[in-house]
Order: sequence, then C-alpha cells, then structure tokens
Amino acid sequence: MTDDPLAPVLDRSAPAGVLSWPAQLPVEPALEAARKAGWETPVLDLSGVSDKDGLMAACATALRLPDYFGANWDALADCLGDLAWWPASHGRLLLVQDWQEYAAAAPADWRVLQEIFADAAARWRDTDTPLAVVMVLSEAH
Repeated sequence: MTDDPLAPVLDRSAPAGVLSWPAQLPVEPALEAARKAGWETPVLDLSGVSDKDGLMAACATALRLPDYFGANWDALADCLGDLAWWPASHGRLLLVQDWQEYAAAAPADWRVLQEIFADAAARWRDTDTPLAVVMVLSEAH
C-alpha cells in the first residue's frame, strides 16, 4: 500500500481533507483498505449530473442523508457539519467520481460544493472520526 496516497490519512500520519486521486491509480484497493480500517466509504458518482437538482439527489442517495435534508447548499453544509446522522467508528471517506462533467456544466455550483466539502473536512479533521473527500480524476478529462 506504499503507492496509496490515502494510506497516511488512514493511519493518521497525515490529516484528512479534500484529496485528489490520480487517474492512473486504481482506487478500489484504497477503498478496501479504508473499509478494513473501519472507515465508512460511500461513493458519490456524478456521472450524468449536470445541475444542482441532480447533484442534491445524488448526494442524498450516496450519503443516505437524513429525511430532513432540504436539498440545498445550506442543508448539505449543515448535514456535513453535524454528522450525528452518520455514525462512524474510525472515519468517513467520501469518494467522488465522474465529477468533471458537473464541474464543467455548473462551474459556480461546483465551487460552492468544493467549499462545502473543504469546510466539512476541516471541521472533522482533528476528531476521532475525520472526514476525507477523495476526488477521483478521470483520464478522459
């Protein structure tokens, strides 16, 4: 696992945060390692998502957001800022894949989403259950 950029996050020798995953590196072994280490590992697949409504629906499904999720930026920030609804024993790793299409279609909204992810990761960084957001780069983009 020495070539795994996620290994230092899992063993807590590096802080969790928003991380880029190289396109040429398979992500499944790192996800499996995270699962074995007790981390929650949802996958947010944004393929085919081109607007905010689609994004909110994808987030609600992938993260299994609580019923009170209001499907807007504030609600997403609130849910990721208070993770009582998402118990985790060691940490949470959100894998975001096929995001480039959304980023190109809705650049302003993409910036908001990035800020929400960064704020949430920073909020949970120094806790027993950090949040890491891994942005998988696609070779096609």
